[in-house]
Amino acid sequence: MSEHEAPIDNPADAGPDSRTLKRVGIGAAVIAIAVVGVGVVSRINATEELRQTAVDAALPTVAVVTPKADAEGNALVLPGNVQAYNSAAINARTNGYVRRWLADIGDQVRAGQPLAILDAPDVDQQLAAAQADYQTALANQRLAETTSKRWASMLKEDAVSQQETDEKAGDLAARIAVSNAALANVKRLKALQGFTRLSAPFDGVVTSRSAQIGALVVAGNASAQPLFTVSDIHRVRIYVRVPQGYSAAVKPGTTATLSLPEYPGRSFTATMTSSAGAVDPQSGAVLVQLQAPNPDAALKPGAFAQVRFQVAAGQGNALSLPGSAILYGNDGPTVAVVGNDGRVTVKPVTIARDEGSTVQLAGGITPQDQVVDTPPDAIRTGDRVQVQKAAAGGKGAANGR
Repeated sequence: MSEHEAPIDNPADAGPDSRTLKRVGIGAAVIAIAVVGVGVVSRINATEELRQTAVDAALPTVAVVTPKADAEGNALVLPGNVQAYNSAAINARTNGYVRRWLADIGDQVRAGQPLAILDAPDVDQQLAAAQADYQTALANQRLAETTSKRWASMLKEDAVSQQETDEKAGDLAARIAVSNAALANVKRLKALQGFTRLSAPFDGVVTSRSAQIGALVVAGNASAQPLFTVSDIHRVRIYVRVPQGYSAAVKPGTTATLSLPEYPGRSFTATMTSSAGAVDPQSGAVLVQLQAPNPDAALKPGAFAQVRFQVAAGQGNALSLPGSAILYGNDGPTVAVVGNDGRVTVKPVTIARDEGSTVQLAGGITPQDQVVDTPPDAIRTGDRVQVQKAAAGGKGAANGR
């Protein structure tokens, strides 16, 4: 060491030693590791949240309804068609022209009362010719009768032969037959002439009229509109198609209540009188007939009516669901029920009555079941779904009341 260099008395004044540097490096490494760990944890949490969100989004959201106990389980309401007790379409039996019509729609008529009068000149001329032919046949018959008697008397005196007498007797028989045929033709044409006067077949009301003065009428035209329609409406018949499942409960003597849209506050009583006794393969229903008195003519032929029968509701306590909740497949009708774990169970059900918007079930579900409304066709047992929360007064609350 030279004499100009100052000696180093304190080693610490020369800078940090290796221990200090080591501590600083370890601290920096710990901080870096902590920062990296926090970032990894945050990224894992974000990934898990995204995964859970994706899982939740993949679950279909469904609306559910609860089965409703049918408060009117003993009421079977079906559409019915009202018809007159008797109804007759009046057509012409002979060709002609309408001379006069004597009754119009809404008129009350009595049995035998004339409705219209036709002109039939062809029939009149044919009748005149037939009467002339009949008179000719009668004249020939009288002559043959006289000749036959004369020949019979001459035969007793052996003035004529037996053969000639038999010929005259045979000629008389033929003349009588010709006269009878001519008379029958006269009666036929008189009957046709009588058909030019159209009459009411029974007491009733005229419900249609197509007769017009001067109009040509052609008899035997099945496609022609009837000149008049007369309906007896002192009583009416109501025809109802009863589902097969209820056909045994609806018997002759069963009473029903009718309601019509034109009388919102009024009901009518009808009694079942007969049944077709056969199930229609197209509709699966039995046609039954009811009758109701109609003293004030309030029930109109052709009207639509709601017919309410008081019968047993079906097997057990019937429950109702919206028609949209029913699935129809190869195994019959089913419903999708959501459990507390959010998993679906597809259950078969028995339909007691299908009213279109509402279906009454006789079995397969309980009042506590949550049934999927409008389920997708692909839904299967074991599928997970999430139940849509219905707002107060919403559809789910209304259907599940």
